Amino acid sequence: MRSSLAIHNTADAGRSSVHVINDRIIIVQVLISLFLCINFLLITVFFMKDFFYTTMRYIFFALTLMSDCVSLILSDFLLILAYFHLSIHMSLCLIVYAAVSLCNLITPVTLTVMALERFVAICMPLRHRELCSTRSALHCILIIHGISALPDMVFLSIFFVSASHSYYTQSSECSVEKFILHTWQGHLRSAISQFYFLIMCIVIMFSYFKIMKVARAASGQNRKLTWKGLRTVVLHGFQLLLCLFLLWCPLIEAAMLQINLMLYINVRYFNYVMFILSPRCLSPLIYGLRDEKFSAALRSFVLCGLYKKQSSKL
Repeated sequence: MRSSLAIHNTADAGRSSVHVINDRIIIVQVLISLFLCINFLLITVFFMKDFFYTTMRYIFFALTLMSDCVSLILSDFLLILAYFHLSIHMSLCLIVYAAVSLCNLITPVTLTVMALERFVAICMPLRHRELCSTRSALHCILIIHGISALPDMVFLSIFFVSASHSYYTQSSECSVEKFILHTWQGHLRSAISQFYFLIMCIVIMFSYFKIMKVARAASGQNRKLTWKGLRTVVLHGFQLLLCLFLLWCPLIEAAMLQINLMLYINVRYFNYVMFILSPRCLSPLIYGLRDEKFSAALRSFVLCGLYKKQSSKL
């Protein structure tokens, strides 16, 4: 009697845990769909006016939106595969992992460059037009992609040398752990991530203190614009911090897995929402809503020109 009751309780517990996970999956799908719709809307507005795609900060803004869209789609694909325990060929998994890893690094690197752009605009206004031209923006995009791809190139080169040819034809659940064949590979990956974290934090802090110095010395309208630029850098710093916490998530999750499976599932869900989804919703807030020009263009597009007509009448 007791054994049957225990089995019944265990089954109820299993069903309740599956129900909780199902609810979480639905919530994640709703959030991702919402963020993708907002990002696609902002990208559409970006290409509507020449001013946006000829100005460096808006070009970088669009770059973060595009990389965030790719990251959200592919990470959601991996999440669904993991939830339903679906297997894919390791060659396809390798491509997906490389794309996700690249996009996850493009966003924080671009945010760092955007902070430098604000530093040049406020602290070196006479040289801003020269240093932050459209041509310079295109060169910076190439550099951003090169810097972002470097860790993947190192990590995957080691994997290609270590893995056998039969490994690529196998089918398995897709995760980054599948490509760590030696313990020192994980240590190297962690070291590179922490090095990037340190460099980006230094750049953000440098930009912040330089703009702070100018803000204290400014007056009138210049003071107002300078403090607005300073708040933008602070928001970039907060967004960058959330993005870079993602680098430590695998270490935390591995430690939780050794303690308890449900604790691991809860921590992984929290990390996904907090450090993957949350930073991706800050870009639209920083430039989509706070920026007057982009906000006006967005309202005009959403309201199908009604906002512009009302403004002209006033």
